Amino acid sequence: MRGWGACALALALVGGQAANAEGVTIRFTCGGGDVSDTPCVRAAQEWAELTGNRVQLVSMPFSGTEQLALYQQLLGSRSPDIDVMTIDSVWPGVLGDHLVDLAGHLPADLTDGQFPRVVDNNIVEGRMVALPAFADVSILYYREDLLEKYDRPVPETWDELTETAAYIQREERAAGNRGMWGYAFQGRSYEGLTVNALEWLLSEGGSNYIDADGRVDVLSAPAERALTRAAGWVGTISPPGTLNYTEEEARAVFQNGNAVFMRNWSYAWALGQNANSAVRGKIGVTLMPRGEGGGHVSGLGGWGLAVSRYSRHPEQAASLVAHLGGYEAQKRAAIERSAMPTFEALYDDPEVLAAVPFMAELREPLANAMPRPASETRTLYPRFTTAVFSRTHRALSGESTADEALQGLNRDLLRISRRGW
Repeated sequence: MRGWGACALALALVGGQAANAEGVTIRFTCGGGDVSDTPCVRAAQEWAELTGNRVQLVSMPFSGTEQLALYQQLLGSRSPDIDVMTIDSVWPGVLGDHLVDLAGHLPADLTDGQFPRVVDNNIVEGRMVALPAFADVSILYYREDLLEKYDRPVPETWDELTETAAYIQREERAAGNRGMWGYAFQGRSYEGLTVNALEWLLSEGGSNYIDADGRVDVLSAPAERALTRAAGWVGTISPPGTLNYTEEEARAVFQNGNAVFMRNWSYAWALGQNANSAVRGKIGVTLMPRGEGGGHVSGLGGWGLAVSRYSRHPEQAASLVAHLGGYEAQKRAAIERSAMPTFEALYDDPEVLAAVPFMAELREPLANAMPRPASETRTLYPRFTTAVFSRTHRALSGESTADEALQGLNRDLLRISRRGW
């Protein structure tokens, strides 16, 4: 497909001695960005050697918004150019019509022992359109050494985070560390900002912009309070560049030693312990802060493995999915990348806990994590999230006040849902 080929580079990974003329080539993705040396790719190579097939990695952009657009372009043309896809936890309803029902292709016991909420998230109208690869929840990272230096407790609330971030930033700069900031988060106009915005809102006791009856629920005191506070961070405790930060830009600021706090997913823990990390051995993690009327709210993330309906080799593709999403592959990803497994037993595994000490503490946040309203909005979710992150970004950038942004979002969502979700 011409458009796909222009956007993604396929890198052949031949399956070694076991590969033979009878084997097939399965084209697959392992997430976005540079994933060439990851547990996912190594597990795919392992499968190829075990089965005598070949695998070919298709690279993808880091941004989830851009990945979804590429998948929609590919699947919309019914192209057979890709077989196995890693899909975000909010995409099963969006892409489900184009994906194989895996229930008849996977071992019946493969999902035994996995978190039911995560498995159920991949079932669309009774069809299992993806197998969980790993789960995720948002975490508040902090500099243990700086909180100890300034005798500050780990913040429980957003107000405490704001005050502590400002104080330590001010003191560090006065001591000569001019590059220090208080809080790094994702402020670019993309899917990651939607997750941040919903965390702010729900932690204040608000809804996820859709009420229990499926009606638009935007205009509220918790929503205005949360958005006003967040807009006040940019340029004060958060760098002006936050308006263009994804997870990776925020991580770079924190990992280079230039932020007191960071909101990110679990993958950042392992990278922060690398030998070249300025904060190695200095990182603490805790629950996301709570607001005035709510509790600690973490966004539910993670990725699943799906097979395209247009694959020429659905049986072999499903076999690769089973291998990539299996117990041993998830354990390897947890140890090497701090990826959160979907098998509950791995949260008590001694080898996992030795590599990622805080993993056991993530079981409860994962069990109670906030899903985005993808199941409610189905194929309209891309329009829903675009409206949320676009209006939120306008408030963060100062193009509009929090009230103006929420009024605009209310109009957007009413228009999108005028015929129902």
